[in-house]
Amino acid sequence: MDLAELRVRVAERSIETVVVGFTDHYGRTMGKRFDADFFLDSCAVDGTHGCDYLLTVDMEMEPVGGYAYANWEKGYGDFHLVPDLATLREAAWTTGTALVLCDVFDNANHEPVAVAPRSILKAQLDALTATGLSAAAASELEFFLFRDSYRDAHAKGYRDLEAAGWYVEDYHLLQASRVEDYVGAARRALRDSDVPVENSKGEAAVGQHELNIRYADALTMADRHVVMKQAMKELADSMGVSVTFMAKPDAAQPGNSCHIHLSLWDGDRNAFAAENGRSDVFRWFLGGWMHHAADLMPFVAGTINSYKRYQDQSWAPTKIAWSTDNRTAGFRVVGTGPSLRIENRIPGGDTNPYLAYAAAIASGLDGIRNQIEPPAEFSGDIYAAAELKMVPSTLRDAVDRFEVSSAARGFFGDLVVDHYTHHLRTEIAAADAAVTDWEMQRYFERI
Repeated sequence: MDLAELRVRVAERSIETVVVGFTDHYGRTMGKRFDADFFLDSCAVDGTHGCDYLLTVDMEMEPVGGYAYANWEKGYGDFHLVPDLATLREAAWTTGTALVLCDVFDNANHEPVAVAPRSILKAQLDALTATGLSAAAASELEFFLFRDSYRDAHAKGYRDLEAAGWYVEDYHLLQASRVEDYVGAARRALRDSDVPVENSKGEAAVGQHELNIRYADALTMADRHVVMKQAMKELADSMGVSVTFMAKPDAAQPGNSCHIHLSLWDGDRNAFAAENGRSDVFRWFLGGWMHHAADLMPFVAGTINSYKRYQDQSWAPTKIAWSTDNRTAGFRVVGTGPSLRIENRIPGGDTNPYLAYAAAIASGLDGIRNQIEPPAEFSGDIYAAAELKMVPSTLRDAVDRFEVSSAARGFFGDLVVDHYTHHLRTEIAAADAAVTDWEMQRYFERI
C-alpha cells in the first residue's frame, strides 16, 4: 500500500500499528512497533533510530566485542532507520497491522551502513544497474512444520517434537491436505500481504513443506523472502504450532533448502537467452558465480548448522558443478527463452537473502567483466563424481577462505569482510564451547 491508503486505513482504525523493521546479519527481522498515527506524523518522513549494537550482537542478543563498526569504546550509539515505503504493506497474518522495511544509515554522515545486509545487496545492484542490466530472482523456501507451539518446543529442548506429518509427503496431496489449516492460512496471509504466492507442496522429509512465491527484481524478492519468514513464524505462533527454516533440523532427514533462481534482464529481454539457446552473458555469469562460490560461502551458508545439510544423496549439493535440469548439481540450469535461469541449490532455509543475492550478483558480474568460462557441463550423478570440487564442509573452512579471499574483499570491501568474519568466528567459538546432545549420548555413561 502507499501512504495515502495507509492514511485512510488508519483513519478508519482498520490499521492501528505499523511495524518498522530491518534485517540483521543473521537474517532476523529487528525493529519497533509504532502507533499508526505517530508513524504517519513522524516516522514515515523522518524515520526512526535504533542502537547500532544490533549489527554486532550474537544470537542471544549479547554485545560482542572486537567489531570496528560498533563497540563499547564508541558507546554503542544509534543508527538511522529509514523506511523504504515501496515495502509498506498490510501484515495480513495478524490484525490491525502494517509493516515496512528499512534501510540502515549512519547517524553522523547519513551514508548507508556498509555492513547492513540490505546495504550490501543494494551496492551490488547499483553495480549491476551501471551495466544496463537488472536481475530477476526467486527464493524457493522449505520448512518443517510441527504441532508443538514454539513455547512447548523450547520447553522440550526442541527434541521429540510432533511432526505435522507421519510419512514423507513429497508432492503427496493427501498428506499435504492435512496441513492446510496452517499452510493454507500462510498462503492466504502472504497473498493478502502483497507477497504473491504461486503454490505450496509437501517436501522430501516427514513434516516438511515448500511454499513458493512469485519472482521479482532481486531487491523486492529479498524483501519478500524476509516478510515471508516473519509472517510464517508469527502465524505459526498464533496458531499454536511451529515452523523451522534451519538448514538441518534432523540428522536422519533431508534438510531445508532455499534454492535461489536468478536471471539477468536487458530491459524486457532475458539477457541469458540467445537465438542459439544461451548467451555469452549467461555463460560468463554462470562461470563467475561458480568460480567464486567457495570463497563466498559464508554469505550463502552462514550458520554452523548450514553445513550439515551437505550430504550425498540428500537433495542438497555437495560439489560445485552445473548441469541442465539435474537436481544433483549445485547449479541447475532450467527454462528456455524468457524463462531461462540459473537455480543455485547451495543455500539452505537459513540463508540471509540479501547476502545470498549479493554474493550471486557480485560473482556473476565479475564473470561477465572477466569473461570467466564455466567448467564443462556435467552429465550424470554429481554425487558420485569424485573429481569435482567440494563445497566447504564446515563454517570454519568457509570463513577461512572468505577472510583471505581477494575476490570477497574486492567485491564488498575490507570493512564488510572483516565484520562478517568476526561475526562468524564468534558463532564458531560458541559452537566449539557447547556440550551437545551427541556428546552426552556418546560419552555420559560409556566413556
